[in-house]
Amino acid sequence: MVMALGSLPTTAQIPFLPQLQAPSSVSNDYNNRTVSGWVYLDGRQLFQIAASRTNFPERLEDIQKKLQTISQNYFESSAKTVKVEVRKVNQLPVIYVNDQYLMTVTSEDAGLRQVDISTSANQIAEALQEDLQRANQERQTQFLIDQGKIAAATGLVMIIMSLGVYGWQRRSSRKDLLQPSPASPATKPITTQLNQRQQQHLQEVKKRLFQLTQAGIWGGGSFIILGLFPYTRAFQLGILNAAQFPLRLAVVALGTYVAIRLSYALIDRFASTLISSGAFLTPESSERLQLRVSTFSGVTKSIATAVCVGVGILLALVSLGIDIVPLLAGASLVGVAVSLASQNLIKDAINGFLIILEDQYALGDVIAVGNVGGLVENLNLRMTQVRDSEGRLITIPNSEIKIVANLSSRWSRADLTVPVAYEANIDEALKLIENIALEMDRDPQWQRQIIETPQVLGIDVFGDRGLIIRVWIKTQPLKQWDVAREYRRRLKVAFDQAGISIPVPQQAIWVNDPQLLNSHGNGKAD
Repeated sequence: MVMALGSLPTTAQIPFLPQLQAPSSVSNDYNNRTVSGWVYLDGRQLFQIAASRTNFPERLEDIQKKLQTISQNYFESSAKTVKVEVRKVNQLPVIYVNDQYLMTVTSEDAGLRQVDISTSANQIAEALQEDLQRANQERQTQFLIDQGKIAAATGLVMIIMSLGVYGWQRRSSRKDLLQPSPASPATKPITTQLNQRQQQHLQEVKKRLFQLTQAGIWGGGSFIILGLFPYTRAFQLGILNAAQFPLRLAVVALGTYVAIRLSYALIDRFASTLISSGAFLTPESSERLQLRVSTFSGVTKSIATAVCVGVGILLALVSLGIDIVPLLAGASLVGVAVSLASQNLIKDAINGFLIILEDQYALGDVIAVGNVGGLVENLNLRMTQVRDSEGRLITIPNSEIKIVANLSSRWSRADLTVPVAYEANIDEALKLIENIALEMDRDPQWQRQIIETPQVLGIDVFGDRGLIIRVWIKTQPLKQWDVAREYRRRLKVAFDQAGISIPVPQQAIWVNDPQLLNSHGNGKAD
């Protein structure tokens, strides 16, 4: 467990968290052959050494093993002090501990401290002297008892904090359950849905944060307890070494998830506020505004998800120590290549953005595109999905939508053609048709769906079935079919009561052959 690390102060009671880094280079040559690392005792950094990349692992392992043997002999002896000496062997300083050889200080070691070899050796000897004596003191019975008390207090604090967070979570959950519904007589259904979704996102974020807090309490407390004792401090460092990359990735993943949920809650909050604002809610535009906001909400959430996931991936790469600058440069080139190869996708996105911006149609509208049409169930920057009358889900790329007919934008119209027989009293028929439309307009059940007084335009066509009378009834969006069906039903009942027949297609045969006419005449005479 040797890596290049910055030295941090430690105490005999609660050691600070060491800051781990990858082995660092101290050489500027183009081969980058000199690396450095730390020598540890009881999981605590003692001093740094350096060597060539090929010799470094062997030298580090040798020094670590000798230090382990020397420290073990010292701890088992009755001596209270340790003797650390710097001797000269072949013009190089050599460090002995209790007359046992430990290491030879090299110029690479001195280069780490930017001093000469002798000064570097003295600095290492002083660090050894201090740390070995401290390690010996930490193995004394009284010290272990004191650290045990601190560990017990830490465990008690962990339990209290965990119970406090659990209680807070329970109270927060009960408060969310008891919170009254935001629905009110003036509240629109979509506003209620947006508020409910916002609460769900916030509850999910709070749930994950509570779980993270509990994990931090128990994980952090256990980590601190491991660092209190010299026998377990090495496990602390080993856990940190093994878990640093997974922990970073987990933090980035959790942060990305929380950011996505928060963005969803903010989008729903903004949409709900926009719809509930009296400045925007007018009788003519309220329904349309709800459809537009619902569409914008879905598209904005997909964009926010893509942005958060992209940023999360970049942060994950940075946490792993990967230089993302070359990756971004390469990604830009790949993006150019992909854009050239996927021009239809770009066209889809541009056209989808214009469709949403210009409010050509929105979720919940009924549209007709070419030979297909239906209710818009899904709309994003790439495609539009509609459900037709037979239940088929039709997917249309946005770039293929050139001309679209929106059958429910802001208002709709029931365009009715009523056939009346030529023999009927046309004035009476027109009056009856108008009266039925006005009665339906005054009916409370249909009054809200019909937004203007129905118009009887008069005789439109002299058809083969009879006189065709056209009637227009302006309705709320998507209500024209319901209104038309009810109007036809009432009109049929009224025609039957008034004795006005609805003609059916008929054919009349005229015979202009004199002989045939004479034969028929003779037959009748007979």
